[in-house]
Amino acid sequence: MAFKADLKQLLKPYYWFNILLSMSYVTCKRTSYICNFLFPDADCELDSRETEILFFLIIVVMLRTRKAGSVTMVNYLSSSFVYTKIANLILWFYADIRYGLPYGAVVILSALLLPEPTYMGPEHVTYFRGPQVLEEELKHHKNNTYFICLYAAWHPACVNFAPVFAELSASYSLDNLKFGKLDVGRYPDSASKYRVQDGPTSRQLPTIILFSDGVEKMRRPHPDNTGKLQKFLFSSDNVKAAFDLDGIYQECKEKLSAAKSIKKTE
Repeated sequence: MAFKADLKQLLKPYYWFNILLSMSYVTCKRTSYICNFLFPDADCELDSRETEILFFLIIVVMLRTRKAGSVTMVNYLSSSFVYTKIANLILWFYADIRYGLPYGAVVILSALLLPEPTYMGPEHVTYFRGPQVLEEELKHHKNNTYFICLYAAWHPACVNFAPVFAELSASYSLDNLKFGKLDVGRYPDSASKYRVQDGPTSRQLPTIILFSDGVEKMRRPHPDNTGKLQKFLFSSDNVKAAFDLDGIYQECKEKLSAAKSIKKTE
């Protein structure tokens, strides 16, 4: 099912057009007809410099997509597009500046006209405007359980996790089990309050915190006994298992039923 969903997602113009941009140089250089037209004096083989650039690109993409917490094919592609397009831009300029300039213009236009598709499905997420608003919510509704996602809109890992968190909220939300998000990029004081680094190289974005009885019970990612941050991949299954989301959902559901029974007897 996940594979079919990924294939359906890839049919959207943003993905197939960026795939074409990411493969443009190698495709043109290795296709004889196109290569002879664009590079009449070349032998249609990648030289040592071009091979080095592509090899370096592979290493960067592998490292950056893993740090971004990419767990699906679409996530990997989305995280890697920026690096592959930069590498192609360098290769086109290296081959001929007359090809590099139009390619750069196409990349800029595609970013303006074809933005990355965002999640459009159902969600039950409250967006808190600052840590004070969240604290007030926790203080006045201590009987509720809250899953709070600290994120930054510009962070690749947060972008990848957004649809996962939305789907979880749609599946598990109850009157006493709430899902919320707090943008530490927009409200930087919330990062210091909840001890989360909000820089571009941060490994703490996103961070999920479970609040119960108005206090923090656990979070992911979290430091070990030595203070070293433990890596956490933000897939739906990992979140469910780490927080025992099914168990919390059942417990909250039983509390709701008990509260309704008490009201009926009064």
